[in-house]
Amino acid sequence: MAIITISRGTFSGGKMLAECLSQKLGYRCIDRDVLAEKAATARVSQHDIRAALEAPPAFPGRFNHKRYLYLALVQAALTDEVRSGKAVYHGLAGHLLLKGAPALLRLRIVAPLESRIKMARERLQLGRHEAMEHIAKMDQDRRRWTQFLYGVDWGDPALYDLVINLERISIEQACSLVISMIGQPEFEFTPAREAQMNDLALACRVRAELALDPFTSNLEVDVEANSGAVLIRGSLFDQVEEVERAARAISGVTRLTVEDLAPAVGA
Repeated sequence: MAIITISRGTFSGGKMLAECLSQKLGYRCIDRDVLAEKAATARVSQHDIRAALEAPPAFPGRFNHKRYLYLALVQAALTDEVRSGKAVYHGLAGHLLLKGAPALLRLRIVAPLESRIKMARERLQLGRHEAMEHIAKMDQDRRRWTQFLYGVDWGDPALYDLVINLERISIEQACSLVISMIGQPEFEFTPAREAQMNDLALACRVRAELALDPFTSNLEVDVEANSGAVLIRGSLFDQVEEVERAARAISGVTRLTVEDLAPAVGA
C-alpha cells in the first residue's frame, strides 16, 4: 500500500506508467486536475491553482506570500488524497510536496526526445518544430516552478529513488519494475506509517487553514503534528491568540502549542 509519485517531462510516458500501475495495483491515480479541484477554495479558484501548477510567476520576488498560500493549499490537498496509501500521483513535484511522507516511492521518468516529439505531434496535431517548442517550454516551466517553490533542480537524480529511462524499456516493463520495488519492506504501509501519514496530513491542513483565515492569512508558519498534538512555530507578533483560535477549531487537533519566534519589541 505504498504511495508513488511520478515526475516526468512533457510526453515522457509518466501518465501511461501511472495508469498502468493504477490498473495492476488497484491504486487511485491522481493528476494535476484532481489536485487543483481538491485544493480550490472560495478564495483561490481551480483556475488559479492550475495556473500556479503550470508555470511560476514571471517575477518570483513579488509573489512570495502567494507562493506560500498556493503551496499550503496544494500540500494539504495532496496529503489528504494519499493519506491511506494505495495512490499514484503523476504531477509536478509530488515527491517534494510529500516530503517526509512514509512509504513513499519517488520515481523520475525520462524518454528520448524523438519519442516525445512523436507523441506530441500525434496528440496535439502539431508540426515537428511546434512540438519541439511545446516540449521545451513545458519542461522549462516545470524546472522554474520547482526552483521557485523549493530551490532545487527538478532534474537532479538525487531527488528520486528510481530513475527510469524508457529508451529501451517498455511501459509494461517499467510497471513491473516499480511493482517489484513496492513489495519491499521500505514501502510497506504499516499502521505506524499510516499514523505518520495522518500526522503529516493534519499538519498540512492546519497550515492551509491558517493561510486562509482572514485573521492569520498574513503569517507564514511551520507546523508539526504528533497524534493530534500540534506545534506551530513562526513570527506571530501580536497574533498568537488568533493563531490559537483558528488552530483549535480544526478537526483532529487535540493539543496545541504555539511558539512565537518574533523578536521581542525593543530587543
